[in-house]
Amino acid sequence: MCNGTQQLVGVAIGYRAKDGWVTEGWWQVPATTCATLIEGELESRYYYLYAEDAAKGGRWTGDINMCVAENEFKIVGVQDCFARGFQRMGFKEYDTGRQGSWMVQLSDTPGTQESQN
Repeated sequence: MCNGTQQLVGVAIGYRAKDGWVTEGWWQVPATTCATLIEGELESRYYYLYAEDAAKGGRWTGDINMCVAENEFKIVGVQDCFARGFQRMGFKEYDTGRQGSWMVQLSDTPGTQESQN
């Protein structure tokens, strides 16, 4: 994950694990830096990303609803977010094509650029 903006960005990811859907967050990625969110080889083809800029309120979203929490979290399941005490946010789907690694570049312009490593 590379943050091409001038603001600190909080990032959450979602993916399918053996036990079902999992969401994890928050990674704090400082302005104009990159961070590794998943260590080692990617195990799934599809990953989901939600990010927000706390200072300006900007968000990078998609149309796949998953659960997030206010503080650091790892949540199993994407159903009944509110009933379980979580928030629901729209995550963007990334098809990695089963690549071993994948990089997402966040920018200030609308839309999110992506590339493989």
